Amino acid sequence: MSLSTFQDLLDAAHQQPEPQRLLFVFAKVELPQNATAEQIARFESREGGTLTPSLCVDKAPSEIASFDALVAESEATGQTWDMVFVGSLAGRAGVAPSADEAAQPLRFMVNAVNNGQVAQFATFDRSGNVLQFG
Repeated sequence: MSLSTFQDLLDAAHQQPEPQRLLFVFAKVELPQNATAEQIARFESREGGTLTPSLCVDKAPSEIASFDALVAESEATGQTWDMVFVGSLAGRAGVAPSADEAAQPLRFMVNAVNNGQVAQFATFDRSGNVLQFG
């Protein structure tokens, strides 16, 4: 499925045959420790850096009014971030996953972001633009 906007993601979550729980990992792009000149140049041109998770949360799609509302809620935590990775957890037999059921998959997502394995997630910058990783 191709996403053009965050609203596309919310719409798709609402249209799934089983109720969904969305998993969010907000991350900062930072300069690696002991960065080389090439890494610094790539970082400064916004083409490189290290991803560091700064905040994670799970929500039912109905709990998210819009991307702007999600950003405002994240800002209330005081944690800074540059992009948000989004995954989804499907319910069973018409029952949405609980926050407890989302805890382990959310930890797996955080580990994946730490390891740079992010291609499987929907990703948005702070303005709500879709980002793609090769």
